[in-house]
Amino acid sequence: MSKALVAYFSATETTRGLAERLAGAIDAELFRIKPKQEYTEQDLDWTKKTSRSSIEMADKNTRPAIASKIKDISEYDVIFLGFPIWWYREPSIIDTFIESYDLAGTTIVPFATSGGSGIGDADENIRKLSPMAKIEKGKKFDTSVSDAELKKWAEKYI
Repeated sequence: MSKALVAYFSATETTRGLAERLAGAIDAELFRIKPKQEYTEQDLDWTKKTSRSSIEMADKNTRPAIASKIKDISEYDVIFLGFPIWWYREPSIIDTFIESYDLAGTTIVPFATSGGSGIGDADENIRKLSPMAKIEKGKKFDTSVSDAELKKWAEKYI
């Protein structure tokens, strides 16, 4: 059995709940990808082009700073990487996380929450950022998914 990590970013706590349930269902360690500067409600107002999230997502080279790092990422064989969908892809802070580590040989399994859209380009974007990792096809979950269903899905990768 592989050693698994559930790493997640959650600006509004929606993805956090799913990540916590997933980690519990598969007995994995949990790591919050915490921004150095937390997002405010105004930062997350996607209807305003001047909001922080809108500016970050408009520039694919943006890399928001992360507050802390995992000491030894190499001890994990599988990383379940959770995030909300922003503008049909992963938030830029996920790109920061991926580029912060050597993930060669690691299996990365994206999972997401969204109010309406699918996982979009996230899989391909993650693959480009870490070409030596094995990137599995990501899955969007409804927050009402059962723990049993989460476990059944995740066990394919561990």
